[in-house]
Amino acid sequence: MRKLCTFLFISGLVLFAGTTFAQKDVVKKIIEIGKTDNQTMQHLDVLCNRFGGRLIGSDAYENSAEWAASKFKEWGMQVQMDEAGTVPVGFNRGPWFGKLLAENGMDLHFATPSYTSGTKGLQTGHVLLEPKTQDEFDHMKGRLKGAWVLITGKSEGWPIDFSEKANHRRDSLIAANIDIRKKNHDIEDANKKAGDSLPKKELITLADEPALFYKQMKDAGILGIIQSAPVPIRVLYDRKNIDSMTFENLPTLPDIKLDEHQYSTIEQMAKERRNFFLEFDIRNHFKPGPIKYYNVIGSIAGSKYPDEIVMMSGHLDAYDVGTGGVDDGSGATPTMEAARMILKAGGKPKRTIMVCLWAGEEFGLLGSKSWVKRNPEKLVKISNMFNRDGGPTVANSLSVPDAWWDDMEKICEPLTDINSDFPFTLKKRESKPKPKVAGGTDSGSFAVEGVPTMTFGTEDTKGYNFNYGEIWHTERDLYNKSIAEYQEHTSIVTAIVVLGVANLDHLLTKDVYYSPEKIEEKPLNK
Repeated sequence: MRKLCTFLFISGLVLFAGTTFAQKDVVKKIIEIGKTDNQTMQHLDVLCNRFGGRLIGSDAYENSAEWAASKFKEWGMQVQMDEAGTVPVGFNRGPWFGKLLAENGMDLHFATPSYTSGTKGLQTGHVLLEPKTQDEFDHMKGRLKGAWVLITGKSEGWPIDFSEKANHRRDSLIAANIDIRKKNHDIEDANKKAGDSLPKKELITLADEPALFYKQMKDAGILGIIQSAPVPIRVLYDRKNIDSMTFENLPTLPDIKLDEHQYSTIEQMAKERRNFFLEFDIRNHFKPGPIKYYNVIGSIAGSKYPDEIVMMSGHLDAYDVGTGGVDDGSGATPTMEAARMILKAGGKPKRTIMVCLWAGEEFGLLGSKSWVKRNPEKLVKISNMFNRDGGPTVANSLSVPDAWWDDMEKICEPLTDINSDFPFTLKKRESKPKPKVAGGTDSGSFAVEGVPTMTFGTEDTKGYNFNYGEIWHTERDLYNKSIAEYQEHTSIVTAIVVLGVANLDHLLTKDVYYSPEKIEEKPLNK
C-alpha cells in the first residue's frame, strides 16, 4: 500500500511538472508569435478602413460583427452571435460636403450627429441669425424659407431635440418671453419718467435656448440649423428621439455642427447683413427597422472547469463620424489578437476563456447589460472580467488585492522579459465597495453584480503625446491615432495574463475584490 501511495504521489508530481512546463512553453510561444506575427493592427485596419464607424443599426456594425465572428471560427473558437437588442430604424452615414459661397469663400468643416437628417441633395441657401422673440420671428418669417439658420450655444455633440415635448417646452419659453417683454417695456417707461433722480431698474433677462423657434422655423421652410462646435468636432447621436423613431417619422431638418472658427466668420457676415450663401450636401441615410444588434462572443472551452469563465472584452461599436480606431478599436483588436495567439500557441486553458466584443456600449452599455441580465447563473462563475476601453496606451501594470498577490505574481513573471521598453508592475489594490450604478464602460455592467473587473493599468511610456480627449467621440477617432507598438505589446500581455488566470486551480477569491457595504446604524429612539 505504501508503495502504491508513493507511486501515485510521484506520478502526481510528474504530471504537475509536465503541466507546468507545458504552460511555460505556451507562454514562450505566445511571446514569439506576438513579436514575429502580431496581427493586432491588421484587425484594426479591417475594422476602421474596411468597415468604418460601427454604429449599432448601421451596415458597418453588422459587417464588422459578421467578420469578427468569422475570424473567431477560423481560429477554432466556439462562436455565438448573441442577440442583445434592436434599434427601431437603421442609420448609415455617407459623405458630407459644404461651402461658403462669397468673395471669401471656403470649404466648410462640419459634421452632423448620428440619426439626424441629411440634405435633399446639394442645397444652397442664404444665411440668417435665429430669432429670439416673437417680434423678431414675425419680422423675418418671410425670409426664412430656403435659409440656413445660425443658432446660438456651443455644441456638445448632441442634436437639437425636435420631440413634441421639446416643442412644448420651447413654446412655454416663447410665451414667457412675451410677458417679460411687456414687463421690460413698463420698466423702460418707468426709468424714463424717473430721469436721473432715481436709480434705474434692471431689465428682466429673456428666457433662451438654442433653436428657440425650431418648430416655427421648420414650418416656415428653413433648410437646416447650424451651431458652433469646438474643434475637433464631437458628434453623438439622437438619444432623445431614437427610441420613438419609425421609418414614417424620421427627422427632416439637418442639424449641422460647424467649426467654431468658421462659424464666427459666417456669424459676423450675417450680422452685417451681407449677401452670401452656404451650400451643403449631407448624405445621412436610414433603413427600415427594427434592426437587431449582436454581441460577438468567441469561447475557448475549458479542459477541466468548462463552466468557469475568464472573460476578456472590448466594445465593437463606435461613433461613425470617425472610424473607431481608438474607441474602442484599441480594446477590441488586442483582445481578438490575444485569443488568436493563445490558440496558435497551443493553449488549452483549464477554465473557459470567453472573448466578448460588446454591442451598443456607446448607447449606454446596451450589449453588456443585456448579457448580464440574461445570464445571471454565469456571473458567480466568472473569475475575472478583463475589459479594455481606455485608448491605445500600453498595458504595463495590474492592481490586485493582497489575497491574489501570489497567484498574479507568478502569472505576470514572464511579462518583464518581453520588451525592456515596457516593464510590468504589480501594485496592491485596496478593496472598494462595488458600484451601485453601471457606468463608464462595459466592465461596469459586471461590477455592479459583484464580478471582479481587474483591468490593466496603461501609460504612454514613450511620450507620444496621446490625448484621449482629442479623439473621444470626435472626427479624429481614426486608425492613425492608434499606436502600433503599444497595441501589439498589450495583446501579448493580455494573452499571457488571461491564460494564466484561466489555468489557476481555483477561481480568484471574489469576496476580497469588493469591500462590504457599510451599514449605517441609526440610534434607537428613546
